[in-house]
Amino acid sequence: MDPLFFKLARVVNLTARPFQESIGRKHQLTLNEWRVLSLLGAEPGLTATQVAELTGMDKMSASRAIAGLSRRRRLQRHDDPADQRRSRLYLTATGKTLCNTVGALAQAREAALFAKVKPADLSRLDGILDTLLASVAADGRAGD
Repeated sequence: MDPLFFKLARVVNLTARPFQESIGRKHQLTLNEWRVLSLLGAEPGLTATQVAELTGMDKMSASRAIAGLSRRRRLQRHDDPADQRRSRLYLTATGKTLCNTVGALAQAREAALFAKVKPADLSRLDGILDTLLASVAADGRAGD
């Protein structure tokens, strides 16, 4: 029997591969860029540090994703009025359109992936993942 962590990693890898092979290539979008795009579509005005924390990416990966989105004019930076040393990140009109387009494809993919899972099991999984995320976040803070 595979360890639980291995299963989690495998699920992520197996679901990410089709994204990159179809949606990513078609829209010139990496998986990490999609994560940032999706997050900023839901929560505009985050800082790069917040993006890294909320996506679970390391700062370098988040920085690369932000830079890639910026190069393709999908994201723009605005100075933070409260702290001129940092900037806030927002999607451009092009970024918002792409976020909506890819978001619809991602929702369809998610529905297909979970079609054979009972709603009660999905609800339990959702709660378990929330608990796991909170635990991981608490462990990360304890190590600071």
